[in-house]
Amino acid sequence: MIRHLGTSLRITIVTVILLGLVYPFVMTGIARAIFPWQANGSFITVDGNHSTSGEKAIGSIIIGQLWTKPEYFHGRPSAAGKNGYDPTATGGTNLGPTSKKLIDTTRTAIAQLEKENPDASGAPPMDLVTSSASGIDPDITPEAAYYQAPRVAKARGIPVAEINALIAAHTQSRTFGFLGEPHINVLELNLALTPRH
Repeated sequence: MIRHLGTSLRITIVTVILLGLVYPFVMTGIARAIFPWQANGSFITVDGNHSTSGEKAIGSIIIGQLWTKPEYFHGRPSAAGKNGYDPTATGGTNLGPTSKKLIDTTRTAIAQLEKENPDASGAPPMDLVTSSASGIDPDITPEAAYYQAPRVAKARGIPVAEINALIAAHTQSRTFGFLGEPHINVLELNLALTPRH
Protein backbone atom coordinates (compact mmCIF):
# COMPACT_ATOMS: atom_id res chain seq x y z
CA MET A 1 0.00 0.00 0.00
CA ILE A 2 2.74 2.49 1.01
CA ARG A 3 4.79 1.43 -2.04
CA HIS A 4 1.85 2.17 -4.39
CA LEU A 5 1.19 5.50 -2.72
CA GLY A 6 4.86 6.49 -3.14
CA THR A 7 4.81 5.51 -6.81
CA SER A 8 1.62 7.46 -7.52
CA LEU A 9 2.98 10.50 -5.67
CA ARG A 10 6.22 10.44 -7.72
CA ILE A 11 4.27 10.10 -10.98
CA THR A 12 2.02 13.00 -9.97
CA ILE A 13 5.00 15.25 -9.17
CA VAL A 14 6.79 14.35 -12.42
CA THR A 15 3.71 14.90 -14.59
CA VAL A 16 2.87 18.22 -12.89
CA ILE A 17 6.42 19.46 -13.50
CA LEU A 18 6.58 18.17 -17.08
CA LEU A 19 3.07 19.02 -18.26
CA GLY A 20 2.28 21.95 -15.97
CA LEU A 21 5.58 23.83 -16.17
CA VAL A 22 8.11 22.53 -18.72
CA TYR A 23 5.69 21.87 -21.61
CA PRO A 24 3.88 25.28 -21.45
CA PHE A 25 7.19 27.18 -21.21
CA VAL A 26 8.69 25.25 -24.13
CA MET A 27 5.58 25.73 -26.31
CA THR A 28 5.43 29.44 -25.45
CA GLY A 29 9.11 29.81 -26.33
CA ILE A 30 8.65 28.03 -29.67
CA ALA A 31 5.56 30.12 -30.49
CA ARG A 32 7.37 33.36 -29.67
CA ALA A 33 10.34 32.33 -31.81
CA ILE A 34 8.31 31.25 -34.86
CA PHE A 35 5.22 33.51 -34.59
CA PRO A 36 6.24 36.43 -32.34
CA TRP A 37 3.42 38.79 -33.35
CA GLN A 38 0.65 36.19 -32.95
CA ALA A 39 2.09 34.74 -29.74
CA ASN A 40 2.13 38.18 -28.12
CA GLY A 41 -1.53 39.00 -28.85
CA SER A 42 -1.61 40.17 -32.51
CA PHE A 43 -1.51 43.83 -31.49
CA ILE A 44 -1.62 46.57 -34.10
CA THR A 45 -0.43 50.20 -34.05
CA VAL A 46 -2.11 53.42 -35.20
CA ASP A 47 -0.40 53.21 -38.59
CA GLY A 48 -1.69 49.65 -39.11
CA ASN A 49 1.65 47.92 -38.50
CA HIS A 50 2.24 44.96 -36.22
CA SER A 51 3.10 46.22 -32.75
CA THR A 52 6.53 45.29 -31.46
CA SER A 53 7.96 46.09 -28.06
CA GLY A 54 8.03 49.80 -27.36
CA GLU A 55 5.30 50.75 -29.84
CA LYS A 56 1.86 51.88 -28.65
CA ALA A 57 -0.78 49.31 -29.59
CA ILE A 58 -4.35 50.47 -30.25
CA GLY A 59 -5.95 47.05 -30.35
CA SER A 60 -5.65 43.41 -31.25
CA ILE A 61 -6.58 42.10 -34.66
CA ILE A 62 -8.25 39.08 -32.99
CA ILE A 63 -10.30 40.88 -30.31
CA GLY A 64 -13.36 42.99 -31.06
CA GLN A 65 -13.65 46.51 -29.66
CA LEU A 66 -16.44 48.95 -28.94
CA TRP A 67 -16.76 51.57 -31.71
CA THR A 68 -19.36 54.29 -31.14
CA LYS A 69 -18.41 57.28 -33.32
CA PRO A 70 -20.47 57.64 -36.52
CA GLU A 71 -17.35 58.01 -38.69
CA TYR A 72 -16.25 54.45 -37.86
CA PHE A 73 -17.70 51.04 -38.60
CA HIS A 74 -19.20 49.34 -35.56
CA GLY A 75 -18.60 45.69 -34.72
CA ARG A 76 -20.87 43.05 -33.30
CA PRO A 77 -22.55 43.60 -29.93
CA SER A 78 -20.76 41.94 -27.04
CA ALA A 79 -21.93 40.04 -23.98
CA ALA A 80 -18.39 39.45 -22.71
CA GLY A 81 -17.95 40.84 -19.22
CA LYS A 82 -19.99 43.48 -17.41
CA ASN A 83 -19.69 46.17 -20.10
CA GLY A 84 -18.93 43.93 -23.09
CA TYR A 85 -15.75 43.41 -25.12
CA ASP A 86 -13.86 42.05 -22.11
CA PRO A 87 -11.30 39.49 -23.39
CA THR A 88 -10.85 38.13 -19.85
CA ALA A 89 -14.54 37.19 -19.58
CA THR A 90 -15.53 35.89 -22.99
CA GLY A 91 -18.87 34.27 -23.58
CA GLY A 92 -22.25 34.64 -25.17
CA THR A 93 -25.56 35.49 -23.57
CA ASN A 94 -26.68 31.84 -23.45
CA LEU A 95 -30.25 33.05 -23.98
CA GLY A 96 -32.59 30.81 -25.96
CA PRO A 97 -34.72 31.93 -28.93
CA THR A 98 -37.83 32.21 -26.75
CA SER A 99 -36.12 34.31 -24.07
CA LYS A 100 -37.96 37.59 -23.45
CA LYS A 101 -34.67 39.26 -22.53
CA LEU A 102 -33.11 38.21 -25.86
CA ILE A 103 -36.16 39.38 -27.81
CA ASP A 104 -36.21 42.75 -26.02
CA THR A 105 -32.44 43.22 -26.46
CA THR A 106 -32.71 42.37 -30.16
CA ARG A 107 -35.58 44.82 -30.69
CA THR A 108 -33.63 47.54 -28.88
CA ALA A 109 -30.52 46.83 -30.98
CA ILE A 110 -32.54 46.99 -34.23
CA ALA A 111 -34.16 50.28 -33.22
CA GLN A 112 -30.75 51.74 -32.29
CA LEU A 113 -29.20 50.61 -35.58
CA GLU A 114 -32.04 52.09 -37.61
CA LYS A 115 -31.71 55.37 -35.69
CA GLU A 116 -27.91 55.50 -36.22
CA ASN A 117 -28.16 54.47 -39.89
CA PRO A 118 -31.19 56.32 -41.30
CA ASP A 119 -29.88 56.15 -44.88
CA ALA A 120 -29.22 52.39 -44.80
CA SER A 121 -31.33 50.19 -47.03
CA GLY A 122 -32.99 47.02 -45.82
CA ALA A 123 -33.11 45.43 -42.39
CA PRO A 124 -30.02 45.47 -40.18
CA PRO A 125 -27.86 42.35 -40.70
CA MET A 126 -28.10 39.86 -37.83
CA ASP A 127 -24.43 40.12 -36.90
CA LEU A 128 -25.00 43.77 -35.96
CA VAL A 129 -27.93 42.74 -33.75
CA THR A 130 -26.68 39.61 -31.98
CA SER A 131 -23.44 38.91 -30.13
CA SER A 132 -21.14 36.07 -31.04
CA ALA A 133 -20.46 33.04 -28.84
CA SER A 134 -17.18 34.56 -27.65
CA GLY A 135 -18.50 38.12 -27.31
CA ILE A 136 -15.27 39.52 -28.77
CA ASP A 137 -15.64 38.64 -32.45
CA PRO A 138 -13.41 41.09 -34.38
CA ASP A 139 -15.17 40.55 -37.71
CA ILE A 140 -18.44 41.51 -39.37
CA THR A 141 -20.03 40.33 -42.60
CA PRO A 142 -19.67 42.41 -45.77
CA GLU A 143 -23.45 43.01 -45.54
CA ALA A 144 -22.99 44.57 -42.09
CA ALA A 145 -20.29 46.88 -43.44
CA TYR A 146 -22.34 47.92 -46.49
CA TYR A 147 -25.31 48.60 -44.20
CA GLN A 148 -23.18 51.11 -42.26
CA ALA A 149 -21.49 52.62 -45.33
CA PRO A 150 -23.94 55.55 -45.82
CA ARG A 151 -23.50 56.67 -42.21
CA VAL A 152 -19.69 56.47 -42.36
CA ALA A 153 -19.59 58.29 -45.71
CA LYS A 154 -21.88 61.05 -44.44
CA ALA A 155 -19.88 61.51 -41.22
CA ARG A 156 -16.64 61.75 -43.20
CA GLY A 157 -18.05 63.84 -46.05
CA ILE A 158 -16.95 61.45 -48.79
CA PRO A 159 -18.93 59.52 -51.44
CA VAL A 160 -20.53 56.22 -50.46
CA ALA A 161 -18.89 54.64 -53.51
CA GLU A 162 -15.48 55.33 -51.99
CA ILE A 163 -16.49 53.64 -48.73
CA ASN A 164 -17.97 50.71 -50.63
CA ALA A 165 -14.70 50.27 -52.54
CA LEU A 166 -12.82 50.22 -49.24
CA ILE A 167 -15.22 47.57 -47.90
CA ALA A 168 -14.69 45.43 -51.01
CA ALA A 169 -10.90 45.77 -50.68
CA HIS A 170 -11.00 44.59 -47.05
CA THR A 171 -13.39 41.67 -47.53
CA GLN A 172 -11.62 38.40 -46.75
CA SER A 173 -12.93 35.35 -48.57
CA ARG A 174 -13.52 31.89 -47.14
CA THR A 175 -10.41 30.11 -45.86
CA PHE A 176 -9.19 27.69 -48.56
CA GLY A 177 -12.25 28.72 -50.56
CA PHE A 178 -14.75 26.69 -48.51
CA LEU A 179 -14.22 27.20 -44.75
CA GLY A 180 -16.19 29.90 -42.95
CA GLU A 181 -17.88 32.90 -44.52
CA PRO A 182 -16.59 36.10 -46.15
CA HIS A 183 -15.78 38.61 -43.41
CA ILE A 184 -14.17 41.96 -42.66
CA ASN A 185 -11.95 42.78 -39.71
CA VAL A 186 -13.45 45.93 -38.15
CA LEU A 187 -10.17 47.24 -36.73
CA GLU A 188 -8.38 46.91 -40.08
CA LEU A 189 -11.26 48.57 -41.93
CA ASN A 190 -11.40 51.48 -39.46
CA LEU A 191 -7.63 51.93 -39.65
CA ALA A 192 -7.92 52.18 -43.42
CA LEU A 193 -10.42 55.01 -42.89
CA THR A 194 -8.26 56.95 -40.44
CA PRO A 195 -6.03 58.84 -42.95
CA ARG A 196 -9.18 59.96 -44.72
CA HIS A 197 -10.61 61.66 -41.61
